[in-house]
Amino acid sequence: MSAEASSGKVASEPTLATPSPSPSPSHIPEQKPVGLVGSKYVKLNVGGSIHYTTVQTLSKEDSLLRSMCDGSTDVTIDSEGWVVLDRSGRHFPLVLNFLRDGTVPLPETQRELEEVLKEAQYYRLQGLIQHCLSTLQKRSETNEGGCRIPMITSAKEEQRMIATCRKPVVKLQNNRGNNKYSYTSNSDDNLLKNIELFDKLGLRFNGRVLFIKDVLGDEICCWSFYGEGRKIAEVCCTSIVYATEKKQTKVEFPEARIFEETLNILIYENGRGSGHGGMTLLESGVSSPGMGLSEEDGAGVGGGDRRVRRIHVRRHIMHDERGHGQQTVYKD
Repeated sequence: MSAEASSGKVASEPTLATPSPSPSPSHIPEQKPVGLVGSKYVKLNVGGSIHYTTVQTLSKEDSLLRSMCDGSTDVTIDSEGWVVLDRSGRHFPLVLNFLRDGTVPLPETQRELEEVLKEAQYYRLQGLIQHCLSTLQKRSETNEGGCRIPMITSAKEEQRMIATCRKPVVKLQNNRGNNKYSYTSNSDDNLLKNIELFDKLGLRFNGRVLFIKDVLGDEICCWSFYGEGRKIAEVCCTSIVYATEKKQTKVEFPEARIFEETLNILIYENGRGSGHGGMTLLESGVSSPGMGLSEEDGAGVGGGDRRVRRIHVRRHIMHDERGHGQQTVYKD
């Protein structure tokens, strides 16, 4: 027996340390996004628009912004600590003000209001969504039966609008300040009647005829009618009255003539005026009942010559200096 055995001690063999088994994937703790938990103030960079607010403000409604604050939604934070949102920052101040106050004035234009609605839907702000939808509904009910009248600001704009419009066009040129002489007593009333008729026709033929108003032209009160991009007729409502010692400007209200010309250009609706019989009515030179040919200047004729029917009110001569028996006096 060896000395180790006789002494009762057994020598142990050296053992190698084995690494502990790695935990299975199911035992790995899940790392939840920290978000803005524990923060009081938030720096937001919304499409380049910088905003500074509080977590309390962003958490007022159950929305995407609240989920960013409580950590349930990942957030992108740059090196300087700004929370980056890949959205347009144009309407974000309105979103913040809504969260702060619970209500906010909405934009006047339809387009901007729809843009705010899109932002509210993205941030899941139900209060702001309902505010936008109810405002859109109210404005739709208010504007029901109405129409929009473009206001001409330049000759180029007028040419472009008429050339590109597929509807017949009625233009009222109204420039009361373009007058060399004083007005007669009834001129102001007749001028207002022309404007009122323009509004009534705009409501009646809304969607079928484009009505435009020109306040920068040379005429005091003149109606123009267009079809297929060219002028078809014109009704001038002003004339010069020769009084004993002075001249005056008189504004007429040829309601029947204006209404008739508005009906005439309806043949150009949907391109019907370019058909076989479309131009015949306007270019045949035959007047409909009630038309005064003596008032027409340059009436259209058949063939390729498409001239403009210019209808002017009769010039009222109250006095002239011709000899007795040669004077011509027209009275109302």
